[in-house]
Amino acid sequence: MSVLEDFEGFLLANLPKIKSFHPFFNEALAKMLRAGGKHFRAQLLLGVVKLKKPKLTQKAMKAALAVEFIHTYSLIHDDLPAMDNANFRRGEATLHKAYDETTAILVGDALNTEAFLLLSEAEFSDSVRIKLIKTLAFNAGINGMIIGQAIDCFFEGKRLDLSQLKFLHIHKTARLIAASLQMGAEICELTDKEIEKIYEFGLKMGLAFQINDDIKDATASEKELGKPTNKDTHKNSFVNLLGLNEAIKAKENLLKECESLDIDENLASWLKELIKKYI
Repeated sequence: MSVLEDFEGFLLANLPKIKSFHPFFNEALAKMLRAGGKHFRAQLLLGVVKLKKPKLTQKAMKAALAVEFIHTYSLIHDDLPAMDNANFRRGEATLHKAYDETTAILVGDALNTEAFLLLSEAEFSDSVRIKLIKTLAFNAGINGMIIGQAIDCFFEGKRLDLSQLKFLHIHKTARLIAASLQMGAEICELTDKEIEKIYEFGLKMGLAFQINDDIKDATASEKELGKPTNKDTHKNSFVNLLGLNEAIKAKENLLKECESLDIDENLASWLKELIKKYI
């Protein structure tokens, strides 16, 4: 069984739920998690563990699920009327459309906080658990995803320069991708130098991932992506700033930079295959 298949089984067996008399909250909690997605970030975390310390792969599932919860919460909130006001995500109605805006906000809040509960319960030493919590909080919080989203929303319709655009997307997208790799490395208790290189790789790969997303938004159909396309014409995207051909070149250059980084050969080979599949 592949890491992805193993994780998907673990996810479905560990969907968040709470005993209460609310008529549909558990259903809403599970809706976007059940809807699929690439589970790219979870694969990154688990892939590092499987390659470096395979005996810890099952114990790492809770950490991978925590990352998936954070990513899914960010999508739910990103789709809200106050932000992107999207109707579809992963081929299904967004939560505020399927239920209501209050439910979508609270489900996002729930997944955010549940992620850290999962990490606190993971079967690792106290020092490793603290590192995992700190890494996820740093990269998903004001030092990462939150400031990226704040800039994205505030500067919508206002043109950023290239350095500002990179700052936006490194924080909004790349940091959580890099954190997923770092958390896998922390579970394996790799050296600080190894972790630093893996995180650097993740930042470059994460930015390439975002550029690729911008390219797909401009070129793919809504049916192919399972969400509205051509929705970023008023946003600060790499395609809007650089044009399609230059955006493609920028992505390719970042992937070349990834290849030049000095990381474990087996890890580099596996990441190259993952990049081919998703980027």
